Amino acid sequence: MSNFGLYEERIRDFKWSIAEKELEYSNGNILNIGWYCSDRICLKGKAEKIALYYEGFGGIKKTFTFNDIRIAGNTIGSFLRNLGIKDEDRVCLFMDRIPELYLSFLGVLKIGAIVQPLFSAFGEESLFVRLENAQTRAIITQSRHLSKVRMIRDRLPHLEFIIVVDHVVTKKLENKEIAFSLSDSPPVGNLEIFPTKAESPSVLHYTSGTTGQPKGVKHVHYSLISQYLTTKWVLDLQENDIYWCTADPGWVTGTSYGIIGPWSLGITQCVLDAGFSAHAWYRFIDDYQITVWYSAPTAIRSLMKAGDEVVAQYNLKSIRHLASVGEPLNSEAVLWSIKMFDKPFHDTFWQTETGCIMITNFPGMKVKPGSMGKTFPGITGTLLDPVTYEPIKETGKVGLIAFQPGWPSMMRSYWNNEEKYREKFKNGWYLSGDRSSIDAEGYFWFIGRDDDVINTGGHLVSPFEVESALLEHPAVAESAVVAKPDEINMEVVKAFITLKPGFNANPDLELEIMNFIRKKLSPLAMPQAVEFMDKLPKTRSGKIMRRLLHAKEWGEEIGDISTLEND
Repeated sequence: MSNFGLYEERIRDFKWSIAEKELEYSNGNILNIGWYCSDRICLKGKAEKIALYYEGFGGIKKTFTFNDIRIAGNTIGSFLRNLGIKDEDRVCLFMDRIPELYLSFLGVLKIGAIVQPLFSAFGEESLFVRLENAQTRAIITQSRHLSKVRMIRDRLPHLEFIIVVDHVVTKKLENKEIAFSLSDSPPVGNLEIFPTKAESPSVLHYTSGTTGQPKGVKHVHYSLISQYLTTKWVLDLQENDIYWCTADPGWVTGTSYGIIGPWSLGITQCVLDAGFSAHAWYRFIDDYQITVWYSAPTAIRSLMKAGDEVVAQYNLKSIRHLASVGEPLNSEAVLWSIKMFDKPFHDTFWQTETGCIMITNFPGMKVKPGSMGKTFPGITGTLLDPVTYEPIKETGKVGLIAFQPGWPSMMRSYWNNEEKYREKFKNGWYLSGDRSSIDAEGYFWFIGRDDDVINTGGHLVSPFEVESALLEHPAVAESAVVAKPDEINMEVVKAFITLKPGFNANPDLELEIMNFIRKKLSPLAMPQAVEFMDKLPKTRSGKIMRRLLHAKEWGEEIGDISTLEND
């Protein structure tokens, strides 16, 4: 059978029950992701198999077996339970990629609480908005991030516990703060797992929209079914693989495919938390003989920029499968990977809301450089007309990417925002918010976002959030934020600003504004370019026309300006 035949067979005979059977799960039974990713693997005879190779700044190295992560998850879960944390309480993980981040993820789920992972580079205001919305009860963090939490804790009445995993005894803890050391805590060999079911909430990931505040995407324990099978089939993980997902668990890829997918399969994975450099990444692959590598186009383009000669300095022959996620993978990157590694990066398309890979270049399937591939088995995807929301039948015509609801890892709601959740569905389809075309062979070709969200390095940035931060500066009258083309990140944030009377545009003022908003935004959301304007383009009703600013940056046709405000 050809590899392409394998994909066709998977499509034809597919049922999600394939995953349920392999995981020995029956409808109505207890389903707890924390247990499935650790205890179950140990019961399968893999207790002493390596689960995690960790390497951090300064060359710190740690190794954990599956029994180690089982006990660590129990110990953290027991500690939280003894504090009074109960099922469905939100527990925020606000840490760098240290082992405690991954182990806490399991511990929180084991006691039935909801994990709220947040990117550790968030500023205090970004952190506040998300903790307030979720009414988070506990946050687990590090000493280096404690100052951010202290600045906002008094505004968060629901936040009862601030748990510091690396507290130094010479420093004083303050209100609500509790020290916890995994290495110094008595190991908990057995923990009563909270009996979560398929629809019990599990993970709350926050994603930005075009307007309004970030939205909390609620997932449930049944998402394991999708994440397990897509990891096995798309990332092609096998028993003896050494796997590296470069995504931070503050983002959905880092949880779906940096924790749940590999560990539910009993696969050894590696984590590098030491910054980015081509030499460091290639050395890491060489040292651990990584076989499957899941990364992002931003990183791939950065490696390309570092030069081909760097690749030759390392032994990378262990790599057998490459995959990419987070943003469109340009064809040049695919061709480069074939030249450098003798195999292509396989692009995958999915979202925080979908919870798992939806469109993919299936292993063994012909890769068309620049294409996202085809729908995963069990996923019904199509393109909809943006006006009628009816499926488009013509080959090559651009439409809205949409999916038929019902896959296991589909979000169950936006946290406390049912109205926004309902807006994601039209005519019985889930709307992704992205545009694409489909060729005669069924391959999807990404066109762009259907809204103003900026995809910088695979991370979504809400223009509204950046504009709001800018408007807080006393010199800023109005602001508009759009995407600007970038060689490495594909898109970066650009801000257009008008000033209040009495202020003059100059480099010193620009620096002052940037320093002001740096405290409010994550580094990813910071504008990489600023342009002062006398006035911003607006509709007659006063709405800023970001579309015109975007077209200016990208050299696109301006299109209809009939609603543009007159001079």
